[in-house]
Amino acid sequence: MTKIAIRNGRIVTSSQLYSADLLIVDEKISVIGELPDVAVDRTIDAGGCFVMPGGVDPHTHMDTPTMGTVTSDDFETGTVAAAVGGTTTIIDFPIQGKGDDPRTSFETWQAKAEGKAAVDWAFHEIITEVTGDTLPALHELVKEGVTSFKLFTAYPGSWMLDDGAIFQVLRSSSENGSFVMLHCENGLAIDVLVKEALRRGEIAPIYHARTRPSTAEGEATGRMIALAEMAQVPIYIVHLSAAEALRQVEEARDRNVRVFAETCPHYLVLSEEKLAEPDFEGAKYVCSPPLRSTEHTAALWRGLANGSLQVVSTDHAAFCFKGQKEMGRNDFSKIPNGIPGVEWRIALLHHYGVGGGHITLNQFVDYVSTAPAKLFGLYPRKGEIAPGSDADIVVFDPHVEKTLSVKDQYTNSDYNPYEGKRIVGWPKTVLLRGEVIAENGRFVGRSGQGQFQRSSPSTALG
Repeated sequence: MTKIAIRNGRIVTSSQLYSADLLIVDEKISVIGELPDVAVDRTIDAGGCFVMPGGVDPHTHMDTPTMGTVTSDDFETGTVAAAVGGTTTIIDFPIQGKGDDPRTSFETWQAKAEGKAAVDWAFHEIITEVTGDTLPALHELVKEGVTSFKLFTAYPGSWMLDDGAIFQVLRSSSENGSFVMLHCENGLAIDVLVKEALRRGEIAPIYHARTRPSTAEGEATGRMIALAEMAQVPIYIVHLSAAEALRQVEEARDRNVRVFAETCPHYLVLSEEKLAEPDFEGAKYVCSPPLRSTEHTAALWRGLANGSLQVVSTDHAAFCFKGQKEMGRNDFSKIPNGIPGVEWRIALLHHYGVGGGHITLNQFVDYVSTAPAKLFGLYPRKGEIAPGSDADIVVFDPHVEKTLSVKDQYTNSDYNPYEGKRIVGWPKTVLLRGEVIAENGRFVGRSGQGQFQRSSPSTALG
């Protein structure tokens, strides 16, 4: 039996802030309070630091084939980066192959993660085709601990589903207790805009943003909310980037529609001007939906402040500039879509969110840990500081300064989208189920020590 004491820290949860010591016995939190005479194997001094639950990032793409290449982070490099940044659980996305039972990709992704993942993982399933066999297979996946499914209104010809197929999956979710996630952009309209831009010779990365307007995101978000209302089920909008989409969410929530939404650090910290950087450097920032202008950024911060947005995820999809992003040098539509972020999510939200006066400490913990754990059926095992919860703990130093750079990152990419940004606050010590896996920005854990986490149907959807 291994005992670890964390002393002298300030415990921060989604609802509380208080001083107390914490005793870990093996993989679980055992006692919170005074520990005057407890014999332990190790003591961690958290003086001057916050003690918070390990981060839960509900939107990552490790070892994912897309656009003629594969994301540069696999389940080893990507989860090592997650650990260093204070994220102890990721939720990734198996992708149903055309004509395949969706359980096939679930097994494939399990094989990708097992023996490699340095943190715990769970899965959402991407559904790319709905046939007579699909819905019964989704019921079986729920029994196996995959209780959320992601659908696309974008990428016609590959991942996009029509409204009828989406509506079928939404209706089935009321039967099996699953939770449907939606990528909301009007893919057919965007496809027309892309083709027109290329015919005009507009090939630079900035045209990725100009052919994916915020109205295309707002329209699709409103349409998916309408389908959810018809089906009488909750939905979750992924990587919300646009003020129009946020307005649709807020109006729906005002009339008690059960719609939840996430945004990402790159939409809060970066803007579309990055896509116009010279010498094709803008390709580093190509993602979908695209980076927006600053008025959208301001709207997102307001959405986090007032609770209209519930989660900050990363949509972590790392690529290298050389050999991958360069695939689209003569055609922006061929640039692999994605930005890395799992390593810096928690520190960025603390620095710009809490430090910038946009959100409170409790909201910060909620958005990076507790809310995603609740929404995706991992709570209170994950996302909480309480007796009986997994000892996934971050001792977060709010005073340490760090300059983000590709030179010392663990993310397997040849660039850092936040290069040169100086932030205040970084995880000092990170524990996964009672084992220290990162200290002072260095990984000290083991690849393969992560475990698959079965999700339960969420009880947080109202």
